[in-house]
Amino acid sequence: MPANPVAAALHRSLTVTDARSEHDRRAERARVFSLLQEHAWNTTAFQLLEPDFRYFFAGDDGCVGYVDTGSAWVAGGAPICPLDRLEAVVERFTRAASAEGRRAAFFAVEKRFLDAIAMNVVTIGEQPWWDPLLWSEKKRQSRSLREQLRRARAKNVVIEPLHSGEVDAYRAELDTLISRWLSSRRMPRMSFLVDVQPFDFAESRRYYIAIQGDRLIGLLVAVPVYGRNGWFIEDLIRDPSAVNGTSESLIDAAFSSFAGEGSRYATLGLAPLSGDVGSLALVKKLAAGLYDFEGLRAFKSKLRPDGWAPIYLAYPNPQSTLMAIYDTLSAFSRGRPFRFGAAAMLTATPFTLRMLSLLLVIWTALLAARGRRWFRTSAVHIGWIAFDIGLAAVLFGLSRRWRQPLAIGAALALAGDSAVTLREAARLRQRGLRRKTDSFILGAAVLAPLLAVAVLAGGILRHRSRANESR
Repeated sequence: MPANPVAAALHRSLTVTDARSEHDRRAERARVFSLLQEHAWNTTAFQLLEPDFRYFFAGDDGCVGYVDTGSAWVAGGAPICPLDRLEAVVERFTRAASAEGRRAAFFAVEKRFLDAIAMNVVTIGEQPWWDPLLWSEKKRQSRSLREQLRRARAKNVVIEPLHSGEVDAYRAELDTLISRWLSSRRMPRMSFLVDVQPFDFAESRRYYIAIQGDRLIGLLVAVPVYGRNGWFIEDLIRDPSAVNGTSESLIDAAFSSFAGEGSRYATLGLAPLSGDVGSLALVKKLAAGLYDFEGLRAFKSKLRPDGWAPIYLAYPNPQSTLMAIYDTLSAFSRGRPFRFGAAAMLTATPFTLRMLSLLLVIWTALLAARGRRWFRTSAVHIGWIAFDIGLAAVLFGLSRRWRQPLAIGAALALAGDSAVTLREAARLRQRGLRRKTDSFILGAAVLAPLLAVAVLAGGILRHRSRANESR
């Protein structure tokens, strides 16, 4: 406690304000939870209770959960309200956003939303759904699914339901499992509707854990979709070392339990950029190395869903599609899409390594055709070209299969390349640069290897951390 009386009074005032704010926050979430139980139909509805969301209330029976990116209010799905109030709540929300100098967007809405409101839309993917009462027949028809379940049983994987009152007893193990799973992801951690927040309102969630021996190797968390008498598998997490069939076994246990309760709806959530996504198909191709879109779609498909529902990003006039997409990316990256993109590029993903390899090939071709004047002798020129070709091959090889010693060797070689290039650049500057572009070319020649070193260092540290965690 501060010794100064004025400071002490200020400290007490701030403490009371913080307590009141926290009390108000809990009251807001309790109000949203009550509305969810009455009106939640959108798959993402329960996720609005997570800490990142703010709430816009429209009367006693309407609410929009959203995040403020600084330039937009991005809603996590459709408003929580009676269907006949949907249009009015959307209109009030967009007007309130505009009054605050913000654009408005609704991410992950379904056809029901579009049938009620005329808005611009972009298809962002598809969402599979199952009728749990038909699940046992799906297993009987799918030989590959039965084989995955058999493999897990053969490795002594046991699936157990975890009641909400037992979650605290497993909390340390669950936190470790989640941390290990997140560290295995290619992309930096995201927020909004994909953040991992499985413990709030635990009494309303369903938990299933996978145990092998005395190890916790998997977790499934399902949240209710009240308006459909159904469940959304919000989190499906497995240890990087978990045996094949662990995820399928968790899903089998959950779906079988839902069927026993008479539930008629279950989903694993959005498969992003899946199905007919129009011009976003190009984004899917370019970002394939950062996120396995096809792999996620294939995993969900092999479970034989009863149907696929298109999922949309909706936004009002006169906003543009590009701005709506940018606002959504800002929501997922906590308002910092460019910083997030830079962090993603510096994680030594296969995509990043292939891009570095391609750029190095282009640079080497230019060096071979026009770079003779930069080198003291023809032998040095040829040697540098051979060195760059070898590095390009190494980077491409690492994009296909990561090998830690090779990555360390490549990083050291690139650091040496940058140092030698810097020395040569200093020599050339002393001789005088003939063209205005020479300084730019020399700067790129020095900085590009350093960028590659940063990418490889990120990969080296990430793989070393994984190796330490698996011991």
